[in-house]
Amino acid sequence: MTDKQKIDEFFWNKTTPEVARDLLGMYLEHDTPEGRLAGYIVDAEAYLGPEDEAAHSYGLRRTPRVRAMYEKPGTIYLYTMHTHRILNIITQPEGIPQGVMIRAIEPAAMIEQMSKNRGGKTGPDISNGPGKLVEALAIPQELYGQSIADSSLRLVFEKKKIPKKIDALPRIGIPNKGKWTEQPLRFVVSGNPYISLQRKNQIEEDWGWRKENEKEGSINILRRNNRKTSDGL
Repeated sequence: MTDKQKIDEFFWNKTTPEVARDLLGMYLEHDTPEGRLAGYIVDAEAYLGPEDEAAHSYGLRRTPRVRAMYEKPGTIYLYTMHTHRILNIITQPEGIPQGVMIRAIEPAAMIEQMSKNRGGKTGPDISNGPGKLVEALAIPQELYGQSIADSSLRLVFEKKKIPKKIDALPRIGIPNKGKWTEQPLRFVVSGNPYISLQRKNQIEEDWGWRKENEKEGSINILRRNNRKTSDGL
């Protein structure tokens, strides 16, 4: 099966929240002049397009900035916020502007180079925010509008890890968006140290990954519970 066929199969007939959930544990790698940098996706947020007040495509907004949101599933949508570049992957058929923001990854390959890309940051601070992971993986704006099926940034399905448990939470940093502020559209690998705003007492010894022959995990829907609201960049 080609990379394009794998991507088509992965996105086929899934809602955007389902894609966000299924991206957890996926191995994301980027080819750079320094080598192949990579990490496991541990934190992702779904954005539901025209009806979602927090989405850039709310109300079917069409600007040069959001052009990529109307492209095919697997299209890379990059934008800049507070000087940080943010990575999103489009999830629905062409013309339906929905996507998933990749919020955090657990470094897996060439971690020293990823740390160097982050100015010497170590541990979770390498990639526990959307701007941080883009910087760590050295993802350039030139990838805007390209596909994860045939660009230097790709998903490696064969290396995917399986979360023991997935938490569904309100998204971070979107106040004053009515019901959309509290919708549980953020999905995280429960117990992983690299998720945004993780608390030390919630980190699990196995970092939230399921071992072979271990039972399939569950999905917990959690309320904000007075959590700090920050973009975690």
